[in-house]
Amino acid sequence: MTTVPTIVVDADACPVKREIIDVARIWSIPVLMVASHDHRLEAETGVQIMQVDRSDQSVDLYISNHISKGDIVVTQDFGLATIVLSRGAIALSPRGQQYDDSNIDYLMERRHELAKRRRGGGKTKGPKAMTSEDRVCFQQKLTKVLRSWQENDEP
Repeated sequence: MTTVPTIVVDADACPVKREIIDVARIWSIPVLMVASHDHRLEAETGVQIMQVDRSDQSVDLYISNHISKGDIVVTQDFGLATIVLSRGAIALSPRGQQYDDSNIDYLMERRHELAKRRRGGGKTKGPKAMTSEDRVCFQQKLTKVLRSWQENDEP
């Protein structure tokens, strides 16, 4: 029998924590929420909470040092997604986009270009507000990933 994946959440600004917990319960998959001490998270059955210091990359470093191949990481951070992919884990955005080798380079380049524009005094738009459709899309994608894991890895 293969190892059960853990859903690891970059929880500082994750808008789909409840959706993750609900899907994980259906599949009996453990969840690890990682956030800085600035964010208050409540432990629940099947959900482990790890609070780290508030320095800039603490959550990312904790996640990158504690994931295993096959884990599922939910993050909005393209840099963390790159590390996750290099470790053999699956990376999903809170809107249900799966980061992979076909899109991560473009996303990182776009992030760099927007940061350059902001440093030069330009303005950029932030992400649009989460909708109920975004939440459903995320749940469907997470369920699809878990179904694929079950079909391909379990005996």
